[in-house]
Amino acid sequence: MESLDKHVNMLIDYMFGPRDPRVKGWLMLDSYLPTFLLTLLYLIAIWLGTKYMKEKPAFSLRIHLIIYNLGVMLLSLYMFIELVLSSWEGRYNLQCQNLHSANDADIRVAKVLWWYYFSKAIEFMDTFFFVLRKKNSQITFLHVYHHATMFNIWWCVLNWIPCGQSFFGPTLNSFIHVLMYSYYGLSTIPSMQPYLWWKKYLTQAQLIQFVLTIIHTLSAVVKPCGFPLGCLLFQSSYMVTLVILFINFYRKTYRKSEQQDDKAASDPNEMKNGYYNGYAKTIKGSTSNKID
Repeated sequence: MESLDKHVNMLIDYMFGPRDPRVKGWLMLDSYLPTFLLTLLYLIAIWLGTKYMKEKPAFSLRIHLIIYNLGVMLLSLYMFIELVLSSWEGRYNLQCQNLHSANDADIRVAKVLWWYYFSKAIEFMDTFFFVLRKKNSQITFLHVYHHATMFNIWWCVLNWIPCGQSFFGPTLNSFIHVLMYSYYGLSTIPSMQPYLWWKKYLTQAQLIQFVLTIIHTLSAVVKPCGFPLGCLLFQSSYMVTLVILFINFYRKTYRKSEQQDDKAASDPNEMKNGYYNGYAKTIKGSTSNKID
């Protein structure tokens, strides 16, 4: 294993060049194997878990979900506040910020971004909860693709571009995650579900953050400041894939929701006082399509 680890890291260093020495020795960064193996275990767990749960009753996990969503929401809030404060301290240029001009503030940003990287492993639990609750329809290509790739991409970011222009996307995403995990935490409480009418707008906010991140990333291409061009182009391309997948998700989810609402409105016997055939249903507040 040690020999494999050495050869893998030599290959990665040959492909991407020297790493940023400021993050040397940080947890899980010196070797790619922990990140790769955790991602592999994540994918295997989805495959085996869905097979195992096929003949098993679904778990409720309400208390677990409340604690989990609250924890991730608080972590996201910390990252958002700390990224705003550290980038402000370093007087970061919104259009283009290089990797070495803010000194101590750069290290402060890098430390927060390490937590952002690590949070992507924590968020694997999103999928495991789906498996245990037998919500297989929510384990979509978009969901798995986004979770698996983000963890690996941010390992690379932390090793080569751990500050500078890299700060913007995580700042926006951390803010969105504060809203998102608050929403999903509240949605586990039945009495709160009728008041969760804003899921559609949360998805719109996610799309807006992707577009803003692309614009911010490409601004450093238009007016360069020494930030690696290849990294900027890769990030922009990746964000474009998310925009396409999220638009597809948005159209399928909310077009279907509108059709169901129209059907309910045209058939008064179908719905009475917010209940369908004896089961409570939240209009435009359903949690059936949770994604990151």
